[in-house]
Amino acid sequence: MSNLSPELLPLIQNNRLPGLDLGPGFSYPDYSGQSILNLPSTITDLLGVPPFGKHTLRSEITSQLGGRYQRIILLLVDALSLHRFQNWLQEPDFAIWNELMGSGLLAPMTSVVPSTTCAALTSIWTGKSPAEHGIVGYELWLKEYGMVANMITHAPFSFEGQAGSLRYAGFVPTGFLSSATLGSHLATAGVGSYGLQPSSVLGSGLSDMFLPNVTRIGYHSTSDLCISLRQLIEVQSRQRMFVYAYWSQVDTLSHKYGPEDERVRYEFADLSRAFEKLLIAKLPAHLKQGTLVLLAADHGQVRTEKDPRYDLRNHPNLTRRLHMQPTGENRLIYLYIKPGQIEAVREYVERTWPNQFALLESAYAQEVGLFGSGSVSPRLSERLGDLILVARGSAYLWWGAKENPLIGRHGGLTPEEMLVPFSQRRLRDFNP
Repeated sequence: MSNLSPELLPLIQNNRLPGLDLGPGFSYPDYSGQSILNLPSTITDLLGVPPFGKHTLRSEITSQLGGRYQRIILLLVDALSLHRFQNWLQEPDFAIWNELMGSGLLAPMTSVVPSTTCAALTSIWTGKSPAEHGIVGYELWLKEYGMVANMITHAPFSFEGQAGSLRYAGFVPTGFLSSATLGSHLATAGVGSYGLQPSSVLGSGLSDMFLPNVTRIGYHSTSDLCISLRQLIEVQSRQRMFVYAYWSQVDTLSHKYGPEDERVRYEFADLSRAFEKLLIAKLPAHLKQGTLVLLAADHGQVRTEKDPRYDLRNHPNLTRRLHMQPTGENRLIYLYIKPGQIEAVREYVERTWPNQFALLESAYAQEVGLFGSGSVSPRLSERLGDLILVARGSAYLWWGAKENPLIGRHGGLTPEEMLVPFSQRRLRDFNP
């Protein structure tokens, strides 16, 4: 059975950002070589094309990946936390991952900050940190459009069933990012890029943002995903390719029922069986040559309980001190505070939710590199507000003008949210 690489876990557990100590219970992003931010350059290196984005994963990881590959499959499982994956590896239903890894690698990585899909996937596809690409939350104040926007649906945050309606304000997804993207970079090197996504998000604005020059293929089920992936490799057998296979069900079910719910486990077991029987076992031996499978996640999740104490509709003495509703994530909260009210807000938070939130000035969080470094987006500071609340344990804030539907959440800095697995296997070495 594959074990977590023992020399890599202490590196990530002891990682710190100079000048930032929020106390116990937090995991900080390791942008220097053990983060999902380091995946793009690792992928380009393994395909033998010019580098893209930040430097590669640490040498302790990349040294076990071997040389160049004809094709790389990145199976990205939304919200698959490291500890949950480790626990599942002990069970027979998930034997394929132990068999695939064999003597290969299981390494810990960190997500980015915030630990949320729109920020993480944008980092993977641009090679830029959230500080650089500027997508730093699920709900963001977009000053240039005069509104708070949902960065998944690309609609004003309070709209229901209006996906893509930001276009009426002049928002163009394909032009929102100023960065080059991984698919376009690979195309210039003669490498084909393919994105397998649930059909429901195939044409979404978020996909349009970071998947130019990527051939997108929609799927409707786990069997559809795995068979379509195998057939793609068979049809494009002579092409150098990067295949991004995105699977969202762990995240979807964790949000609704909690990340430890049995539905989540059985759904990932279904994917595991389909991946083994419909892709790996049926892929011709000559196509396993030169094929590398990578397993990773964008972030994890933590269980939270529905509790009226965290509903801001019950805290008028806090909201009256704010210019507008908070933005960001329920567990990494950006506050826009009226002049002269910052200390009053601090006192209210510390008195009402003692030891449940760390408070951090937004400008300082940017200065110490919590969101990454590089050529910082000129929009970053206006999207972070004045004060950031970082949730401890299972705390959160809910400010929507609707009932709270979530049990599982992410976006914060706990190990459950920040630590994700990275595994690899050369298929030429594997014959089930």
